[in-house]
Amino acid sequence: MAISSLARLATSNITSPPPFTTALIISRYFTKRIIFTTATQKKNPPRIFKTMSSSQNSKVIAPYGSWKSPITADVVSGSSKRLGGTAVDPQGHLFWLESRPSESGRVVLVKEAGDEPIDITPPEFAVRTLAQEYGGGALRISGDTVIFSNYKDQRLYKQSTSSKGSCPVPITPDYGGPVISYADGVFDSRFNRYITVMEDRRVSSTNSTTTIVAVPLDGTIQDPNVLVSGNDFYAFPRLDSKGERMAWIEWSHPNMPWDKSELWVGYISENGDIHKRVCVAGCDPKIVESPTEPKWSPTGELFFITDRKNGFWNLYKWVESKNEVLPLYPLNAEFARPLWVFGMNSYEFIKNEAGKTLIACTYRQNGKSYLGILDDVQGSFSLLDIPFTDIDNIASWNDYLYVEGASAVHPSSVAKVTLNGRKVIDFKICWSSSSDCLKYESYFSQPELIEFPTVVPGQNAYAYYYPPTNPLYQASQEEKPPLLLKSHGGPTAETRGILNLSIQYWTSRGWAFVDVNYGGSTGYGREFRERLLDRWGIVDVDDCCSCAKFLLENGKADKERLCITGGSAGGYTTLAALAFRDTFKAGASLYGVADLNLLKAETHKFESHYLDKLVGDDKAFFDRSPINFVDKFSCPIILFQGLEDKVVPPDQARKIYKALKEKGLPVALVEYEGEQHGFRKAENIKFTIEQQMVFFARLIGRFNVADPITPIKVDNFD
Repeated sequence: MAISSLARLATSNITSPPPFTTALIISRYFTKRIIFTTATQKKNPPRIFKTMSSSQNSKVIAPYGSWKSPITADVVSGSSKRLGGTAVDPQGHLFWLESRPSESGRVVLVKEAGDEPIDITPPEFAVRTLAQEYGGGALRISGDTVIFSNYKDQRLYKQSTSSKGSCPVPITPDYGGPVISYADGVFDSRFNRYITVMEDRRVSSTNSTTTIVAVPLDGTIQDPNVLVSGNDFYAFPRLDSKGERMAWIEWSHPNMPWDKSELWVGYISENGDIHKRVCVAGCDPKIVESPTEPKWSPTGELFFITDRKNGFWNLYKWVESKNEVLPLYPLNAEFARPLWVFGMNSYEFIKNEAGKTLIACTYRQNGKSYLGILDDVQGSFSLLDIPFTDIDNIASWNDYLYVEGASAVHPSSVAKVTLNGRKVIDFKICWSSSSDCLKYESYFSQPELIEFPTVVPGQNAYAYYYPPTNPLYQASQEEKPPLLLKSHGGPTAETRGILNLSIQYWTSRGWAFVDVNYGGSTGYGREFRERLLDRWGIVDVDDCCSCAKFLLENGKADKERLCITGGSAGGYTTLAALAFRDTFKAGASLYGVADLNLLKAETHKFESHYLDKLVGDDKAFFDRSPINFVDKFSCPIILFQGLEDKVVPPDQARKIYKALKEKGLPVALVEYEGEQHGFRKAENIKFTIEQQMVFFARLIGRFNVADPITPIKVDNFD
């Protein structure tokens, strides 16, 4: 139930603060400084950001939550864009996928072309695959040709990237609807074909068949030829440079790919079939591991990432002659992310000035991402100094790296990193989800990575805390701010401390905000990740409550105004916390889970056995479903749901809404037509964040929202 925030960054005009009849104006004759510290403070000194700099500046004293902010809901949603991946063609041209809320979430392939990027995707097309519902890996570029999945019909199309206005041509059959999806493909020049993962939902939409297939590129349209089949799931089909060997990842129920997966290599015969196969990793019953991201080097060696031995995803190399694997640079850090989406690319092969092949890669440790160059022969690693503290995918061309990343002061961006050997000589932002967001910089709340004790002695969890921040306002010294705690989706995922205007929307209005990485989150190794096994609805809930308690004890929040929110799996944690604990006073669940048994029965194939490991036996499914314990709820709740959601179907929200309404609690339900798992349309993103704000303000806030928001009706309250 992973879901990334689709609302990132946008722009608006700065407005004046609202008048307050009893407001007290005070002058500030000093500079206020906010220091953002990280776990690697010795290497990276604290950065200081000025928010006040003149004796002429003054602040209005007004209640927390009532502050006026230029970071409006329109700013958060209206012009925001979401990055869907990057690619570089042989000429060094950068391409990227961007999702546009202003176009109802349409995903477009864009080509860098000086100051004016060019849309490659025609208006009647959208680049998005529905494979495994979460998609990813929707395109591949080779030369001046792109092959992509079209959202509406899910067919593969071929298009030129060099001629403006070229028309995409289908290369897969029309099955009468979007019943077959493709993802994670690669070109096979040896046989003039496209090898890709195919998900076939013609027989069953909830029990699809997944295979690795070959699609001809000679202009004929025919059913793809199956190359690999028989297991439940496949990913990362990757060919060597000669087209003689193919590596891939596969796994089977009840495992998720981060639980246990297998890496295979198949040898391709003269007729294009796989005539022999070897298991490289994941088949030894004595070793628990989840290999991912296989890739062939220019010299024909196979590299991949797995978490054997130390429990962290590290880089390995396959010695084909002995069928053994060797670690390249053991480190208690994550060189990969969980396989929720296809097409991840955490490392690239590059050549140094002497023509030697090196590996540019990224890893995550203690809540921060690092970029570096690995020499697998010498076993050395050289860190590259760039401003990003969060890094996703990387691509390369000649002496350049194109890095998808962000930081506390950088929104989701793509940067061109110019190298001279193993040093960075230039860093330039090529694409930004919000190129002009820095005009709001004085309103930005800087995240502080906190480590807090859990209910298990000796075990800690992590979170990013954002204090209320506004250069024009402050509250009285006697008042503590309301706190909104966010529980991330997944639950096998990680929240990051990056610039996200959907968070700044709250903090700039006088809310404290905390984003929790509870036990079970990724980024901290397998042991931390497996804290949630058989204990979903317990560990995550306890850790969220412990985090709120930790902040209360440190004077960071008002006990009577603790709120919780989350989407998908985070929505489940929200509902479970409100049902089984008394820490929070109100909550907002976005496409959250109320009935675990119903979710297991209705969800899609990819996650159909996910809960078996997260929850446990039948009794646990019943005991941890909030819908079965409506009598334990005691505070207001607002629910948001997309009506086309196949991951968490609408019945989940409707059942808990009806039950809470009948119990007499203040409750509201907002349903969106045309939305799936996560909201992509600007108007819905805007409405969701505004209604959460005004709901909390009216029900438990004790303040008036400065924005002109018309609240929806709340049952048992209005």
